Amino acid sequence: MSPLAARDVVERALRSARCDECVVIADETSSANLRWAGNTLTTNGVARSRQLTVVAISRERGGPTTGVVSRAGVRDEQIESVVREAEEAAAQSSAAEDANPLIAPDATGAPQPGAPGWDDPVEGTGISVFGAFAPALGEAFGQAAAGGRRLYGFAEHVVTSTFLGSSAGLRLRHDQPTGKVELQARTADMAESAWDGATTRDFSDIDVAEMEAGLAKRLGWAKRRADLEAGRYETLLPPSAVADLFVYLYWSAGAKDAMDGRTVFSRPGGGTRLGDRLTELPLALSSDPGLPGQECAPFVIAHASSRQSSVFDNGLPLRRTDWISDGRLAALTQTRATAQAAGQPVTPPIGNLSMTVAGADAELPDMIARTGRGLLLTCLWYIREVDPQTLLLTGLTRDGVYLVENGEVTAAVNNFRFNESPVAVLDRIAEAGGTSATLPREWSDWWTRAQMPPLRVDGFNMSSVSQAS
Repeated sequence: MSPLAARDVVERALRSARCDECVVIADETSSANLRWAGNTLTTNGVARSRQLTVVAISRERGGPTTGVVSRAGVRDEQIESVVREAEEAAAQSSAAEDANPLIAPDATGAPQPGAPGWDDPVEGTGISVFGAFAPALGEAFGQAAAGGRRLYGFAEHVVTSTFLGSSAGLRLRHDQPTGKVELQARTADMAESAWDGATTRDFSDIDVAEMEAGLAKRLGWAKRRADLEAGRYETLLPPSAVADLFVYLYWSAGAKDAMDGRTVFSRPGGGTRLGDRLTELPLALSSDPGLPGQECAPFVIAHASSRQSSVFDNGLPLRRTDWISDGRLAALTQTRATAQAAGQPVTPPIGNLSMTVAGADAELPDMIARTGRGLLLTCLWYIREVDPQTLLLTGLTRDGVYLVENGEVTAAVNNFRFNESPVAVLDRIAEAGGTSATLPREWSDWWTRAQMPPLRVDGFNMSSVSQAS
């Protein structure tokens, strides 16, 4: 890896460029992790890496063309060769459908308060981020062992410093801390399990004792077993399960795909469903770079063009966007190019997601107490898309499905395969609780910044019994 500072790698790459325009992104990443099994720490480690992305733009041959090359561990003497490779790729490419002028420096807006500057050193992360978490985890091991439980899981903290520069004079930086904890408890005979997860920026807000106590309570619920058949059940979805469903909805909300008639957000006969009512609840699904505790990049960082992103938009300022507002579809993810084609505002993807329901403040125990008969889930996993036209998803329940009767959890039941569309779920929400930060279990390798409420859903489709544990 180059000994040059990441900002200097960007500057050298830009100076090396011979193409008409150039965008360079250097991502410097540091990570620290802890892993444990059977109430014992097993491994820990730290790592550092850097990735260089060069976007070469040629405005010749009747239309702008682009070439994109990304390389990890680039040494100083290799920087120019990466630029040449990107320029060669641009020379061989067809005209870019998403072509636009590069973002000018005066269009990027003010930096976030307290954000590091271009010339500030990269701090990164290290094992010290677990300074308070690790002793608390050790105490949780003792509590679990005393109760005949075994804890498994891992904690990870990653900080990525992104330096974005362009031949138009753009110089932007964003430092993104991302942390998560996954904690699983098992009975001594390994027959029952329960899971909890949390998202964090710095591990100062993780209460391991509370997580372990919650898992102990769930394992206690599993002392009585009941077998249920497949069918449609009133179902309580905790925030993590809600996040897994609606993060996927968000990923599927691209304007280009909707305009091309490919998705659930396509209007039959042409166009999109913008403005359609999806739920009678006063529900909002939004993203905001400044969301407290969930802060993310306040400008576009696009390493490649796709149906939902454009390298020409690098540096475009981001602001709060309501994807669903008062129950109606309010926006789809738009690049400048798709927004121009659709005559819609530019609404690029943003790196967090929040669902709120006006006036809803109940917690999950309150919702359990109001349940006559239904299921309480822990989390979802192995989610796959079945039909993009309806956004039908299938997946499995995991680490605890519980029967609720007359306001109390009475037994653990078998796992299920589910078949549901989050768009259809919106129309069957019977109750929502208060919104809180949560970790989507299935998507946590790619998405950790989410705030969701627990939901009560009528007729959630448990399509078959699963033997998964």
